[in-house]
Amino acid sequence: MKLKLALGTFVLLLMNVFVVLAQKVQDRSIYEIKIYHISSTDQEKTIDQFLEKAYIPAMHSKGIKHIGVFKPIASDELNGKRIYVFTPYSSANEYMDISSNLHLEDLKNGKNYQYASHEKPPFDRMESILLKAFSDMPGYDVPKLKGPKKNRIYELRSYESPTEKLFHNKVKMFNSGEVEIFDNLGFNAVFYGEVISGPSMPNLMYMTSFDNMDVEKEKWKSFSDDPAWNKLKVDPEYQNNVSHIDKYFLYPTDYSEL
Repeated sequence: MKLKLALGTFVLLLMNVFVVLAQKVQDRSIYEIKIYHISSTDQEKTIDQFLEKAYIPAMHSKGIKHIGVFKPIASDELNGKRIYVFTPYSSANEYMDISSNLHLEDLKNGKNYQYASHEKPPFDRMESILLKAFSDMPGYDVPKLKGPKKNRIYELRSYESPTEKLFHNKVKMFNSGEVEIFDNLGFNAVFYGEVISGPSMPNLMYMTSFDNMDVEKEKWKSFSDDPAWNKLKVDPEYQNNVSHIDKYFLYPTDYSEL
């Protein structure tokens, strides 16, 4: 009888361990991409000062590290018109808790931004995109780049799908080999995410990084030539799942942590 009880207890403990492990495997980060739309250098300076001196330190105090701040490269028509801010959260609860409890006191070094006049607002508009990390890369990564920061290229891509079913099919395609191909080819991905709130749904977004634009071109050439990719892209299971692609070539600000 005692042996049966002991075995039963052991099995129960083992099941609890498996449940905990399964939950950990399923834990996926939540990302916010905030995009400031601007039209003047004064706005750009105000936002830079706010992000560097107020927002990033405030997020650090909340336990959030590695805030990425990016701008369109000089040759892009959006240069001087957009600022992209990437903030990673460990969970939706953490995002909700921090976003609803980030007060003026936390951002006291950003008064020029916080108390800007209605006649001179610090931005024209601001949009926020929320993403859930892919199961095949459940957290973000800090790129392993060696080149000068000023030359680095961060490529942000958005893949739209014609239907929600085909969107999930494209996400499955990434999780079933596409992410692995990018990893094998050294694309230095920062994140992959399913958009759960944004203006172009259904869509996914991801960011890869390169030492410079020449490396970016070399890597994409290696991707298009890769045998694994050429096999995956013709798989009957994964057809017609992307209807539109947007890509943005960005560079990191001096104070960006990614």
